[in-house]
Amino acid sequence: MTSAAADGPVRLAPGDSAPEFTLPTDSGDQLSLKELRGRNVVLYAYPSAMTPGCTKQACDFRDSLAGLQAAGYEVVGISPDKPEKLAKFRERDGLTFPLVSDPDKAVLTAYGAYGEKQLYGRTVTGVIRSTFVIDAEGRITKALYNVKATGHVAKLRRDLGLD
Repeated sequence: MTSAAADGPVRLAPGDSAPEFTLPTDSGDQLSLKELRGRNVVLYAYPSAMTPGCTKQACDFRDSLAGLQAAGYEVVGISPDKPEKLAKFRERDGLTFPLVSDPDKAVLTAYGAYGEKQLYGRTVTGVIRSTFVIDAEGRITKALYNVKATGHVAKLRRDLGLD
C-alpha cells in the first residue's frame, strides 16, 4: 500500500518562501501577500464557510485577534468559497480579519492545503485544514497540516509564545 503523502500535495516547511497570491476578499477587494510584507501573517486554510468546525475556528481567531495583532501578526483566512459567501460568513459571525476566496484552489494547492485527506475513515479530496505562519520577509516559519478546528488557535498562541 502506498502512502497518500507520496503522491499527495507538496508540503511547505519552515524556511520555504510562501507562495505569492492575489485573491478576491469577502469585501470585494483584492488582497495580495505582497501587501502584507513587513508584517507576520497567520494564513489559515479551512474547507467551507458557515460549517460548524470552520465557524468555531474562525470565531477562535476573531476572539484572539487583538492579542495576535498586538504581537505583530495579521490573520487571513482562505477557502474555496466565493466572496459573496465569505461576506455572509464575516457578517454573521462578526469576523474582523480578511477572508480570501480561492475558487480554483490554485493557492490552496501551492500551500499543500488541498488534496487527499481522511474524512470519517474515507479518503476524499478537499481542503486540508492547515495554518501557515509567514514572517515579514515572506518565509514560512510554521506549516501546520491537518489541524483541529477546536483548540487550534490556543495551541498556535502557545507555539508562538503568546500565552
